[in-house]
Amino acid sequence: MTSELRVGLAGLGTVGAGVAAILAHNARALAWRAGRGMRLTAVSSRDRQKDRGVDLSAIAFERDALALAERDDVDVVVELIGGEEGIARALVEGALRGGKHVVTANKALLARHGAGLGALAERHGVALKFEAAICGGIPIVKSLREGLISYGISAVRGILNGTCNFILTQMEASGRPFAEVLAEAQRFGYAEADPTLDIGGGDTAHKLTLLTSLAFGTAPDFEGVAITGIDKITPADIAFAGEFGYRIKLLGVARRTAGGIEQLVNPAMVRAGTPLADVESSFNAVAADAGEAGPFFFQGRGAGRGPTASAVIADLVDVARGALGPAFGRPAAELVPPRREPAEARMSAYYLRFQVLDVPGVMAEISRHLANQLVSIESMIQRGRAPGEPVAIVMITHEAQHVAVVRALQAIAASDKVVEFPCMIPMEAA
Repeated sequence: MTSELRVGLAGLGTVGAGVAAILAHNARALAWRAGRGMRLTAVSSRDRQKDRGVDLSAIAFERDALALAERDDVDVVVELIGGEEGIARALVEGALRGGKHVVTANKALLARHGAGLGALAERHGVALKFEAAICGGIPIVKSLREGLISYGISAVRGILNGTCNFILTQMEASGRPFAEVLAEAQRFGYAEADPTLDIGGGDTAHKLTLLTSLAFGTAPDFEGVAITGIDKITPADIAFAGEFGYRIKLLGVARRTAGGIEQLVNPAMVRAGTPLADVESSFNAVAADAGEAGPFFFQGRGAGRGPTASAVIADLVDVARGALGPAFGRPAAELVPPRREPAEARMSAYYLRFQVLDVPGVMAEISRHLANQLVSIESMIQRGRAPGEPVAIVMITHEAQHVAVVRALQAIAASDKVVEFPCMIPMEAA
């Protein structure tokens, strides 16, 4: 074995403590896997005294995380602080400039600055690894960067946020409204006190940005992701989806089209009984269409101490073995500037729900506005009569232009017979 790999760890939260425990307790097994020893030499956190379930008394402590980038006894910095700017960005940039490898779980940082950080790592001959940034313990980064490269990838689709999948699963199982299930998710620790990044789709978009870059060789383009969250989904939508033979999932979808690269984060109708539809609770999953190599499906826990710490350790083993290479699978200078598919080119079939007054002419008015935009109806459910009271009209359209459907819904929403803005959810191929 060669000289040991010396690790500096910034952030001793749930995942950081897990990484420290693995390095302390599994040193011999890791050394055999890595071909050299790996030792934690320095750590940084806000609270030195907190009990983290692992003895760190013999490890050098830095109150300022930036000091890890300057230490002579650190070969690789593990950044687990989080955030796309501030101390996290400064630490990663400082470590790379100082000739130190970086392992990070920071998807927000990479979604915003990944191309520049990858170029910085290449200039200084070090690695930038981020397996833990996407889907916790699912080895999707390595698979896209190194495994599924023979025929090219045409699309990746995934359930990338465990909080949203837990909420939608529980809403379906119990019939309870979104707000009630969200509160339960917060009590169980699946959702943050401020859940906006999760339920609004931002967390999924960060991860999708990285998947897109790995799959298609483009520079990360977070601004090019069209994002819709799950907060408007109702128990009625979930129940109607079931009647049509679908389940609602928050998906991140990236696909190559004739017009460019399409990146979408939105609730989608996924046919029941297919792999993505069957992903339950807080689990994550990614489906990749890899040409002649066939479709691939990855599923596992997307967050938490065990899965995410395991992904960090896997990256450390790669660094120890000298498996460096470009962060996104090709040199940063060769990452293709993203060509976004025009919004008007987007095509899909859609689930539409209208909450209307049950009065004569309402169905004719809806049909007229849809027909004016060349949107045709494939199937429909209309509930029984309740004169003067709001009722639901639900339908699935044939494939239509996204912008055409939006224009039709805007016209329909202006009617005095429609009591709320219509719900629109795209249908996603299994």
